[in-house]
Amino acid sequence: MNIEKIRNLGPDELLHQQRDAADQLFRLKFQLKMGQTSGVKKMRELRKDLARIKTIARERELGIDNAVVSNAASTATTAKHQAAPAAAPMAPAKKKSSRAVAKKKSASAKKAAAPKKKVAAKKSKAKR
Repeated sequence: MNIEKIRNLGPDELLHQQRDAADQLFRLKFQLKMGQTSGVKKMRELRKDLARIKTIARERELGIDNAVVSNAASTATTAKHQAAPAAAPMAPAKKKSSRAVAKKKSASAKKAAAPKKKVAAKKSKAKR
């Protein structure tokens, strides 16, 4: 289903479409598990349709304006297609703090120490 068609649906129709898509998806999954169908493409489309319907429902719940969202998307698309400057300087990478490095080292030391204890426990059981 096209996103514009979903946006034009009323609240009751949107709920009906959501239930219908979820029901169809359930039946298709069931048929797939039983080996009655190999409709993987249909299942993919149903999942995407259900996600679109839920997205539109959530937008309406939050009161997000569709025009603002579509304008932002078109602005981002045009920005991608514009050429980047040829000699753009790269920002230097941030240096990690010594605290973060020490924390990472202590976590890896703990992981390395854990298997040694298990090996020692196995050896003590073997001696008995």
